[in-house]
Formats: sequence, structure tokens, C-alpha cells
Amino acid sequence: MSEIHKGACHCGAVTFEISAPQFVVSCNCSICRRYGALWAHCPPNEGAILSGLDNLTTYSWGDHMIDFHGCKTCGCVTHWAPGKAADQDRFALNMRMTSPAVVDALPVRHFDGADSWAFLDEPGRPR
Repeated sequence: MSEIHKGACHCGAVTFEISAPQFVVSCNCSICRRYGALWAHCPPNEGAILSGLDNLTTYSWGDHMIDFHGCKTCGCVTHWAPGKAADQDRFALNMRMTSPAVVDALPVRHFDGADSWAFLDEPGRPR
């Protein structure tokens, strides 16, 4: 059985759990840079919002492919999920909502959401 990590927004109103990811993703798109999030995608990880669905606010922009969700009380961005224009089952949890020890132990992959929509750390990819 995979280790399970618990996460929560600052005030604790929104909580989640996720199986131990192999890595987190740092995206350089205009919104992720500002949020400072480190995303763990589901799948391949297994995760769920445990509490606080009624305490979420949603922000979506542009093509409405992704909805960013955050706590209405403390403002922490907890996850993203497919927007109304998306046709997918995928979502991602913000691992910065877990303990610093969990985050510090995870490799960070860098994703170019601002331009190429590719991982910048792929072997053989020019920097």
C-alpha cells in the first residue's frame, strides 16, 4: 500500500489526501507562477478532497480548460480540476498544502506551461 499524505489550506477548512507522488510539477504559466503551487497530478496519483467542497471558490480564465480552486476563508489554492470546456478526468493537488518535510523530499519537474507545453527537464531538451 502506498503512503498517503494529508493536506489542508491554512485555516483547515479544505482538506485532501493523496498517494505519495514520485514528483511534483512546477509550471511557469502566468497563473501557476503567481500561485507558487507544486502540483501532484491525479492520475497517476490517487487523491481526493476530503472536506470543504462547500468552502471553495473557483477561478477560470482564457479557454476555461482548468478551474483553480481555493479556500474562501484563507485564500489558499488547493487544487485545479478540468473546467467546463475540458474533456478529461484529471486534476492536481497543491502539495504545498502538505507538510514541508513531504515537499522537500519530492523531486520537482519543471513544466513550460508558458510556451512549449513540455517538461523542461526532459533528457536531451535544450535549455
